[in-house]
Amino acid sequence: MTEYGYHASHEQFAPSELVTLVRQAEAAGFDCAMSSDHFHPWSERQGHSGFSFAWLGAAMQATTMPFGVIAAPGYRYHPAIVAQAAATLAEMFEGRFWLALGSGEALNEAITGLPWPDKAERNARLEECASVIRALLSGESVTHRGRVTVVEAKLYSRPKQTPRLLGGAVSEATAARVGAWADGMITIPSEDATLRRVIEAFRANGGSGKPIYLQVALSHAPTEAEAVHMALDQWGPNAIGGEVNWDLRRPADFDAATRFVREADIRQSVLVSADLAWHRDRLAGFAELGFERIFLHHVGRDQARFIDTFGEHVLPALRR
Repeated sequence: MTEYGYHASHEQFAPSELVTLVRQAEAAGFDCAMSSDHFHPWSERQGHSGFSFAWLGAAMQATTMPFGVIAAPGYRYHPAIVAQAAATLAEMFEGRFWLALGSGEALNEAITGLPWPDKAERNARLEECASVIRALLSGESVTHRGRVTVVEAKLYSRPKQTPRLLGGAVSEATAARVGAWADGMITIPSEDATLRRVIEAFRANGGSGKPIYLQVALSHAPTEAEAVHMALDQWGPNAIGGEVNWDLRRPADFDAATRFVREADIRQSVLVSADLAWHRDRLAGFAELGFERIFLHHVGRDQARFIDTFGEHVLPALRR
């Protein structure tokens, strides 16, 4: 049966508030949680960017749910440090932590001053970092010289159970590459036919039998107009499209580009509706595609209302 999780958005809320929200989500019936990992928010209006790995220790201590995070090694994070952070969390909270790796966005990763490469090079760098992280989590002593350099690194505090290492993918091409090295895949919604092709590409290239996760951005409010307004105000930058999301460097740049985002655009990347039954049916459709976990990210500011409303009216119906 599909598990439904709460997405903790560090771009939108202070870390202290997010701890309160994940506790509320667990009490409301959410099965698990997922954390974003940003250095900058997508928009100046969002206004936050807590350090996810520090926050995860507090959030997992405050709850009993499984947690995960998606990070981009090789730029702001050296892969050995990502492996050490993952090992520490997995050792403290045995069997409750998973790690996903993605190729990153300039918004977060370009702060180090390294050249920001094209997608093909970012994928190659990601796979190299994933190999280093997997070797370290397995207890190996690692020396590696390539796109990243590691010299005689070894983790001494490791969990009994190695955490699941997932890969993030949006396109068919990336999903096919992820299938070769990851323990599973995490993706986002798209048109039904496109999403099916992404899943099939992962399955056909080494991902058969491996779990798939879905992160769903949604906006629900008492009225349709409020739901649309919240989505445009808080998540408009993610609807720009093309390669822009990966290449812009500052929240202010995203705010400038968002001026051209319309309601029709935001509905392509966020599930927007005041109708709880409509949200339930869309989520049920995703579950039928075989997702092991579906993480719900309500993009509005009214998180407490969302948690209680979906916990009472949506999650029980999905489980039935």
